[in-house]
Amino acid sequence: MMRRAFPSFAAAVLPALLLAGCGEPGPPPEPPLPAGALEAVSAAPGVDRERLARAVDALFTAEGIGETRALLVLHKGEVVAERYGPGYGPQTRFLGWSMSKTVTGVLVGVLVAEGRLRLDDVPPIPSWQRPGDPRGEITLRQLLQMRSGLRHKEKADPVYDSAEVRMLFRDGRDDMAAWAEAQPLEHDAGQVFTYSTPTGVILADIAARVLAPRGNVESRRAAVAEFFASRLAAPLGAPSFHPEFDAAGTMEGGSMIWATARDWGKFGEMLRHSGAVKGAQLVPRGWIEFMTRPSPRAPDYGAMTWLNRDSGTERVVLFPDTGPADAFAAVGHLGQYVIVVPSQELTIVRLGKTDDEIRKPLVDKLEAIATLYPGR
Repeated sequence: MMRRAFPSFAAAVLPALLLAGCGEPGPPPEPPLPAGALEAVSAAPGVDRERLARAVDALFTAEGIGETRALLVLHKGEVVAERYGPGYGPQTRFLGWSMSKTVTGVLVGVLVAEGRLRLDDVPPIPSWQRPGDPRGEITLRQLLQMRSGLRHKEKADPVYDSAEVRMLFRDGRDDMAAWAEAQPLEHDAGQVFTYSTPTGVILADIAARVLAPRGNVESRRAAVAEFFASRLAAPLGAPSFHPEFDAAGTMEGGSMIWATARDWGKFGEMLRHSGAVKGAQLVPRGWIEFMTRPSPRAPDYGAMTWLNRDSGTERVVLFPDTGPADAFAAVGHLGQYVIVVPSQELTIVRLGKTDDEIRKPLVDKLEAIATLYPGR
């Protein structure tokens, strides 16, 4: 009679004991999600719901990244996450700061599409047209790509000598465009990238000169406000979009445009759809391609838009090392972001208050959301 062979107790149990004693401990379990964190994410966000909820929650709870006041994530045109900090909500208008530059860039694109401006022409600024004035060589393209050569020193030390501070709050505040346009050339036009808030105001002044060529303060303001509403806010379905104007009737196109988080999201979605809203072109597809094409003097900047590319300098605005290569963004002071990733059908809006010295940890948290989504 054949006897069945059974392993000894030691032979059966010892390998498991040895593995348990010598193996590396596994990662600790993640803590439970805070109350309400999951509710900020839709039931079907296109990725693991809990992972997205944790990534969103980190923007509001992580230390060392400042204060997030609103976060909106859209995937394939649908809001898949929306959350607000205490005291803020869907009806709150948020100042875009330098995200306003991207909005101004789109408005200029509408004027170019209508044939009222040309990219490689000198814009209609009378003070630059005097014989022998080297500023008469600056083109609209160079202004949009932040390579005008004008002496606009952003974030100078001390801060009260910065071009943006002088223009917005000191000697330029009553006629910001006149102040910005009066600055001399520091470099030959077109040769050096210099990020500049005054440039956004110059572009807004150019728009006003086209729309109200002989207008006074009130007619300039009215013409630009009507153009802004009819060519941008209304087609977007974004009634909260609202620009500020200076005492000379010039839109503060470098920094002072307001909108709710949802309307900033609609703006990002328009960019993701190459200038189209519900199939209708608000601005030509080629204009968005121009805005998101690297400029000749800054690989991480297009035209009034930041690109997810290595700058070749110490400047890091997005996440070029690990994030999607086609990502681009409108970026504003204190950590305002509208990040667009066409290959992932994704738009991320973050509004809040984060100082420059802790911007990198904030960007890392935004990257964590972007990298959850696969590319097409």
